Amino acid sequence: MDIQENIVNKVAASGLITFNLEDYLDKGERVLYDIKDNLFHGLMLREKDFREFVKEHNWQQYQGKNVAIICSADAIVPTWAYMLLANKMKPYANDIVFGNLDLLDTILFSKALTKVNLEDYAGQRVVVKGCANPQIPVSAYVEITALLTPVVKSIMYGEPCSTVPIYKRKD
Repeated sequence: MDIQENIVNKVAASGLITFNLEDYLDKGERVLYDIKDNLFHGLMLREKDFREFVKEHNWQQYQGKNVAIICSADAIVPTWAYMLLANKMKPYANDIVFGNLDLLDTILFSKALTKVNLEDYAGQRVVVKGCANPQIPVSAYVEITALLTPVVKSIMYGEPCSTVPIYKRKD
């Protein structure tokens, strides 16, 4: 008996292009700065005390980091206080946002995805790789889907061997 086995990689032959959001994950450390630590009795910000803190604080500790600034206390914090923090952090930090770490991740991905050359995906069948990295926020999947939909032939989610159809252009 002559048995000839040809193993065919159907995934490779399918013409699918994998889009991996992990390639756009900012590897920089994320830091949460909570201004509640600067509040007088946890209620309000006193300008004189805050300006003294701003002058003496070691801002270099934010070198190369991505910073989210919040106030977790139910307190009166004037807008200029957040502006002062951003001004002092900017020479050191990669990115600074007002909000929590989830918003920081959303903004970092949004900035990174603006660099995607959509022409590379024009008319293609694209699988947006999923399930692997919990650091990738849902917002990144939503944004890349919105960016790719006008240019691709189809969008699927998952792994090339097991996908969930998301979009298929009707020609």
